[in-house]
Amino acid sequence: MTPAYNDAVQTWNERFSGEDYLFGREPNEYLRAQASRLPPGGRALCIADGEGRNSVWLARQGLQVVAFDVAQAGIAKARKLAAEAGVSVEYHLASCDEWRWEADAYDVIAAIFIQFADPEMRARLFANITKALKPGGLLILQGYTPKQLEYKTGGPSALSHLYTADMLRDAFASLRIVELTEYEAELNEGERHTGRSALVGLVAVKD
Repeated sequence: MTPAYNDAVQTWNERFSGEDYLFGREPNEYLRAQASRLPPGGRALCIADGEGRNSVWLARQGLQVVAFDVAQAGIAKARKLAAEAGVSVEYHLASCDEWRWEADAYDVIAAIFIQFADPEMRARLFANITKALKPGGLLILQGYTPKQLEYKTGGPSALSHLYTADMLRDAFASLRIVELTEYEAELNEGERHTGRSALVGLVAVKD
């Protein structure tokens, strides 16, 4: 493993080591808002799912959910959360570059605050997301915009890791954009995402 990968594993295992859920037990609000768009019984992938709040919620909507994360501590808590919710989620330990990106495999891909990726990794990740969506598949993505550096209520401190609507439009030009919006909102998603936030949300379909 590379030093950067080792650093990420150690960092996230330490962050997820406590009893509390770092980003809460409830799903991301932007993801929750897309409930009416979800295909019944479809196959979903949660990228860098952390402690499981989003994968568990998707499973509760009746989807067959696969999720991965780089931190074993996060996966252990995700499995506990799924058991408490009475749902089944297929969890895997992997980084975004290690994950086996099958073509045309998922009806839904949830990419919620995956802004640990630098521009080079992000390009690979976004290309893999596009490849992995089935025709008709739905991408739901939430991230922070550069204005978030003023609020400091969550997210990365590096400008290069943040998103703009124009950047996402270009990155997913091969998809049909259903919704793409930059906005501000008060987040209350655990201790790490709390307060006024500068956000961008994307919903897109692979035709």
